[in-house]
Amino acid sequence: MRHEYKHRLNYMDYTVLASRIRSVLPRDRHATDAGEYNVRSLYFDTPDNRALREKISGTDRREKFRIRRYPGGMERIALEKKIKIGGLCNKKSEILSTAECQRIIAGDIDWIGNDDRQLLLEFYSKLRGQLLHPKVIVEYIREPFIFPAGNVRITFDRDIRTGLHRADFLDDSVPLIPAGDEIILLEVKYDEYIPSFITDLLQIGSRRAAACSKYAIARSYG
Repeated sequence: MRHEYKHRLNYMDYTVLASRIRSVLPRDRHATDAGEYNVRSLYFDTPDNRALREKISGTDRREKFRIRRYPGGMERIALEKKIKIGGLCNKKSEILSTAECQRIIAGDIDWIGNDDRQLLLEFYSKLRGQLLHPKVIVEYIREPFIFPAGNVRITFDRDIRTGLHRADFLDDSVPLIPAGDEIILLEVKYDEYIPSFITDLLQIGSRRAAACSKYAIARSYG
């Protein structure tokens, strides 16, 4: 489990913090020459929106499933399970082929029951038992930084967009709309500790960790 804290920033805070971090911490190796990359996710939830309700109510222990595309295009598609317990989080991941992803989105899931990948089998049981199904596409630009001591990862996510009720997240022509004006999320993750100089870099006024998520932000649009 890792520590995870999120902050919702205004644009002025973002420019100040990002400038500080850029001058000190190295970029994540997956970043482009511009220092960022695009992320697209397809989130799953129950018919009564259990994951969304637990997020909004601040349930101490919760989980959600998503399929995510990382830099590298169709070759970097992963099924992910995000687990949150208080201020700690864990993520399990399994690579999917494009064909497997297409079948899941289309509702063709019987084949998963014969797969030997444990995360897919758990996902299959919840597709069947909890009636999980695709809810919303979320896409954004991520600016990632890392620091080896404490396994620290800091990301700024901006230009958050949503596909509303669309599930065809492999189709790059799907129309997306902005999920709010100038919403920028800062995420800070680390293992046992975070170096004090990094916490000093991240200080701005009375800003505090906030119960926010890109999934919840996108779902507020429908």
